[in-house]
Amino acid sequence: MDDAAYNPDPKAHPGLHAIALFEGAKGVLALAFAGGLLAFGPERLRESVQAIVTRFIPDAGPGVVSQWMARINPESVHVAALIIAVYAGMRLLEAWGLWRARAWASWLGCIGSAAYLPLDVYALYHHRGWHTWALLLVNLVIVWVLWRDIHRRRSI
Repeated sequence: MDDAAYNPDPKAHPGLHAIALFEGAKGVLALAFAGGLLAFGPERLRESVQAIVTRFIPDAGPGVVSQWMARINPESVHVAALIIAVYAGMRLLEAWGLWRARAWASWLGCIGSAAYLPLDVYALYHHRGWHTWALLLVNLVIVWVLWRDIHRRRSI
């Protein structure tokens, strides 16, 4: 590891800026999804789920489909949109902090991305493919860059 002194200038951290853009994009997409979920509404959502189930899971029993449909109601749609909006807010806050090279943002991003690694390994075991490897690699790179930033800050 390179033992150069830590430069607190945010412009000196292109890796943090790249991760900030990535996290910001995830936040914006999540906000768009939450807004779309609210705009779509439970009735159109039920119709879409029914069409997807019919198309991709033709042998799904009527009991399973009716259980899914019963769970799609105005309250559940609002709760889901709220959870997605909170997730989006966290991603956008992290992006803002990383863009400005804040230590708390490096911690938040490192812990958050590391939490996905077991899920990535699980997905790799069950769904091998280039996309699963790419997702694992992206998360590993993010964790490494943020861990390196945290480690360098400790040497100040």
